[in-house]
Amino acid sequence: MYQDIIEFCFNEVGTQKFFEKDKDFDELLTQRFESTLQRAAAAELFGWRECPEGRLAEIIVLDQFSRNIYRDTAKAFAQDTMALVLAQEAVAAGVLQELDSVAARQLLLMPYMHSESKLIHEQAEQLFKQYTDETVYGFEIRHKVIIDRFGRYPHRNEILGRQSTPEEIEFLTQPGSSF
Repeated sequence: MYQDIIEFCFNEVGTQKFFEKDKDFDELLTQRFESTLQRAAAAELFGWRECPEGRLAEIIVLDQFSRNIYRDTAKAFAQDTMALVLAQEAVAAGVLQELDSVAARQLLLMPYMHSESKLIHEQAEQLFKQYTDETVYGFEIRHKVIIDRFGRYPHRNEILGRQSTPEEIEFLTQPGSSF
């Protein structure tokens, strides 16, 4: 079943779709993969971790599919910690060296980029620099700058019921303040 995720992401639609806001794509993911996301969130896909592509697929489901399926709700971020732990385990197991494309390595590392931890972004900066390309690394740096400044992503505040500071409110009026 993890093969379905890999096929969908890398051959059927392409990974760029995950970085665009597209209601039709979100609906497609919901129809095809919401039940898979629910199983992943319940830690039922542990068997996928036996191979690099399976590990990658589980991380994609938890980290990327959740953002599309539950867009503009707190549930979009509910699996971030689990996805990060799985990504950390995959990095420690040497999975990055076994993935042959920048896109695959990027998706495996995305939970680091999505983290609101300064410590995690220190690791992310090194990992993205070593295992992705200049463009992807640049996106990590843009994310890290926000975390270094605010300790969180201000654009998530409203959805997560967090009070924004005056500095965050001002920041959110600027172009490129959210992703």
